[in-house]
Amino acid sequence: MTDPLLSLRGISKSYGQIHANQGIDLDVAPRSIHAILGENGAGKSTLMKLIYGVEQPDDGTAIWEGEPLSLASPAQARRKGIGMVFQHFSLFETLTVVENIRLVVKGRTADLTERIRTLGRDFGLEVDPLAPVHALSVGERQRVEIIRCLMTNPKLLILDEPTSVLPPQSVDKLFDTLRRLRDGGVSILFISHKLEEIRAICDHATILRGGRVTGNVDPRDHDAHDLACMMIGRDMPDPMPALPLSGGEKRLEIIGLDHQPDDPFAVRLSNISLSVRAGEILGIAGISGNGQSELASLISGEAVLPREQRDRIYMMGKDVGTLGAAARRQRGFAFVPEDRLGRGAVPEMSLVLNSLLTAHPLGLLRHGLVDRASARALTNECIRQYDVRTSGPEAEAGALSGGNLQKFIVGREIMLSPKLLFVAQPTWGVDIGAATAIRRRLITLRNEGMAILVISEELEELFELCDAIQVLHHGRLSPPLATRDTRPEEIGRYMMGAHSSPEKAVA
Repeated sequence: MTDPLLSLRGISKSYGQIHANQGIDLDVAPRSIHAILGENGAGKSTLMKLIYGVEQPDDGTAIWEGEPLSLASPAQARRKGIGMVFQHFSLFETLTVVENIRLVVKGRTADLTERIRTLGRDFGLEVDPLAPVHALSVGERQRVEIIRCLMTNPKLLILDEPTSVLPPQSVDKLFDTLRRLRDGGVSILFISHKLEEIRAICDHATILRGGRVTGNVDPRDHDAHDLACMMIGRDMPDPMPALPLSGGEKRLEIIGLDHQPDDPFAVRLSNISLSVRAGEILGIAGISGNGQSELASLISGEAVLPREQRDRIYMMGKDVGTLGAAARRQRGFAFVPEDRLGRGAVPEMSLVLNSLLTAHPLGLLRHGLVDRASARALTNECIRQYDVRTSGPEAEAGALSGGNLQKFIVGREIMLSPKLLFVAQPTWGVDIGAATAIRRRLITLRNEGMAILVISEELEELFELCDAIQVLHHGRLSPPLATRDTRPEEIGRYMMGAHSSPEKAVA
């Protein structure tokens, strides 16, 4: 039996009354790809931070290559041979690839440039070392992050949701790279909510629930349904079918919209046209950075259109090009932004106060004053309906895990009973149990006649939710494609810039 590369025994970490990790035991074998599975709030991110030196445990011991391990910082972790690629990339967009890598790896620029090219050839991670990061696709930026880790010669590589921003073709390339790294002697800790990916790439899985280890399995011996049940401790409901509906009124229409943002690094939108009817879910697919945030800002009313473009956006049949975000909401529009902290919620404020941000029209204000009892009741109802794991309505938004905060924001917007709901990345970072619940709720609303627009980088999600899909690539939208007649590979080709046959377009 080979000795583990990393062993954790009795690792615990608490934040006040929240016990994030409780008595965690974990063994990571050499040359293995080891999955960490769990619901939002199960303790996955905290455990990875402890391994990488971002946080220090309250109790327990860690053994690295047979020796006691104590890390006070990520820099110490890297020196020991532990690297991590976070879900949110940490690259400076105005610097080149090699300039970003020089911030972590010492050496002359010429030498580092050659090492980047060599690693790219050896591991299928080709990227131009002299290219500015802002000019790279999301997949290329991920390669930069992995190359930067590899140049520190890691023995253990931690990947947090590495496929969340990649089209299907790029996922296959990434998995080939990970297998080559494993075969070359690197162990990998792999966090993902995509259970079929876990089964495809991982040879072991540790399951966390409520901050404790509840199981260790070979994921190849179980189907995705079994793994999901192990994660959440209950059976998974079947997907909810969308009922066939006749075309309702147009709740959102954009006609030939062009927009050049003031930000020099933003994506120009060209000839954007789409429509969403009552009783319909339209999905917008695309690799991150192809204009999704710019389009979302225009639809939500946060961005200002030039005068000649202000007659291009209609909601509920009325021109809203001159209206701001609040006025659009008054017409029956609700919005869940991609950025949970900062745009969807204020991290330092309680959930009650965050409810007031958009739900104040629901009787939460009386004579200009906040009705605290009503606000608290609505917040408690949102917590109950959407299974938000929190200490209560007075908890700060920033104290919630990303998935639980997402459930709260989605719930808050749905409780407004809008005519038109726009959701960007509805289940990003949300575990499979919560994601299933959110998707079922969106389909229920669609079946009840709500018009819903979804931007998502999860193709599986779009195919489960949507009646039609359009692909955003370099600021241009494809024709709408009926999901019932379209395969993920076809959407993937649009995402990569190729053109598919037009016969499947929705009339």
